[in-house]
Amino acid sequence: MDKPVTKKPLVACPTCSKEQEWSSDNPYRPFCSERCKMIDLGAWASEEYQIPAEPSVDDYSSSFEDSESADYLDRPLH
Repeated sequence: MDKPVTKKPLVACPTCSKEQEWSSDNPYRPFCSERCKMIDLGAWASEEYQIPAEPSVDDYSSSFEDSESADYLDRPLH
């Protein structure tokens, strides 16, 4: 009996969107070529890929949280 032939999935290159088979024969996967791989690496190195985020409360330090600063706030302004 012959083994059933299974097709390898097609994936798009993240850089140029060229469709290609996902194969261990391609040393640059998921990219289609070394050129596309290097373009992507350059984009990472120049920080073109960023995830937008709002700063959280933990990102800021507040001097009003320590007891010494709290005493200062209780004093009259003049």
